[in-house]
Amino acid sequence: MTTLFTNVTALLMDQDFTTLRDGYVAVDGTDISYVGGTRPQGAFDQTIDCAGKVMMPGFVNCHTHVPMTLMRGYGGGHDLQSWLQDFIFPAEARWDDRALAAATGLGLAEMIASGVTCIADMYMRTGVIARQVLDAGISANLSVGGVYFGDPTDFSPEKCGDCANQRALTEEWHGAGDGQILADASIHGEYTSSAPLWQWMADYAQAHKLGMHVHISETKKEHADCKARHDGLTPIQTLSQYGVWDCGRSIAAHCVYTTPEDWAIMAQKGVSCVHNPYSNLKLGSGIAPIPAMLKAGVNVALGTDGVSSHNSIDPFADMKLAAILHNGAACDPMAVTARQALELATVNGARALGRNTGRIAAGCTADLILVDFDAPNLIPCHDPAENLVFSAHGSNVCMNMARGRVIYQNGAFLTLDLDRIKAEVTQYALPHMFK
Repeated sequence: MTTLFTNVTALLMDQDFTTLRDGYVAVDGTDISYVGGTRPQGAFDQTIDCAGKVMMPGFVNCHTHVPMTLMRGYGGGHDLQSWLQDFIFPAEARWDDRALAAATGLGLAEMIASGVTCIADMYMRTGVIARQVLDAGISANLSVGGVYFGDPTDFSPEKCGDCANQRALTEEWHGAGDGQILADASIHGEYTSSAPLWQWMADYAQAHKLGMHVHISETKKEHADCKARHDGLTPIQTLSQYGVWDCGRSIAAHCVYTTPEDWAIMAQKGVSCVHNPYSNLKLGSGIAPIPAMLKAGVNVALGTDGVSSHNSIDPFADMKLAAILHNGAACDPMAVTARQALELATVNGARALGRNTGRIAAGCTADLILVDFDAPNLIPCHDPAENLVFSAHGSNVCMNMARGRVIYQNGAFLTLDLDRIKAEVTQYALPHMFK
């Protein structure tokens, strides 16, 4: 399938932060084949006129728990630990595959309509999620969120269910859909596991050339308790002792209480921070030191976290918040610029996940979205980047192309049956989960 986009205004997200105007973007199969100011030669299977719209790379949402869409607004008004123990974990204990599939479909629909083309998701029953992702058409780095609450002296891979889950995810799904799905190794967090699992997961990641996905220093209590348990070592430092960060590509979600010493390890070992500003503020967890981390050379990407703690999956909301939050906290309008916010949401996220996306350039994966700049909230446009970061909403997305395939256009889902998904959610999943 070949596609030619004409009359293109596009943020290419290259090193020069180029805005292409009145140009052309061509797609051949899953990849971008041409970007430039003159029409490329040859015939195309379809042509899409971009007049009145702005193109940008699709969002890379680097930390999600997609099925938790079913818990939107559930248990609000509590701190993280009370919210998890009293609301989320009991509800999760009632999951079955059918309810999980419906919840995943609903979450994917919300993300696709808001311009997301690639995710990193950590959750249970990962095979169910993988099947939904394949059908939806976006790309995903999937992980199981390994936990182990048993006695560390009794640990064995045969006794830890998430070791079996990690093997199954890797063996059944890694590379599925011609790389649409990648498996990452994962540890839910330092506080939900212990050293034998950390070592096993680190060794497994290195042996199978996988990335790593971990919750890190999300709350003050988590961070302090880890230091008390491990002779003053932070979660980043503790896990580093067991080789968790030695796989070459890791994502550390939240990083609210990380330290300069942590950032040095992260920069050295290729550990990306995934900033989840909306979720961290809603749960009262705090504000991650993003400007300082960027200055320390840490790759910082953007995540929405679960809908259960965000209430929506609108990457525009998190991108805007990532800028204005730190500008306000630092009393510096340049603490996080519009360009940096866009990088967090696109090219930095691609780097974090090991994906050839996040930019509009020949040879990159054709993950492209169109934003309707005829919408009232985007008029006038003095600067497309300023409008995208500070004015746009997910509802302004009028086309989503993932891996060279248009999966959403003008309000219509082309890979998902939204009516069926909503019926499954209301008639089965919700009654099953919240009896």
